[in-house]
Amino acid sequence: MFITQAFAQSAPASTGSLFDLFFPLAMVFLIVYFMIIRPQNKRQKEHQNLIDGLRRGDTVVTQGGLIGKIAKVEENELQIDVAKDVRITIVRSMILTVRSKTEPAEKK
Repeated sequence: MFITQAFAQSAPASTGSLFDLFFPLAMVFLIVYFMIIRPQNKRQKEHQNLIDGLRRGDTVVTQGGLIGKIAKVEENELQIDVAKDVRITIVRSMILTVRSKTEPAEKK
């Protein structure tokens, strides 16, 4: 025989600790959370605050690339003037950015 008895015996299987098993999995989850999930939640919250703060007179850019001034604010929709005598209605969530905000009315 070419294999001696010492090499032919199988070594006992080492099971390792639970720490060795779950530590890499926990590290992957933390990396995914801090690199993907947390920044996305932050952007979503900032966009919601932007949409909630829209007022008449704000100049906005829509996701379709239209630039206009808000003429009327409704609960879920906005009416935007994009040209002289041209008014369109869009859904609030389609606002991408606000170019210029109107100053809030002074309280007396």
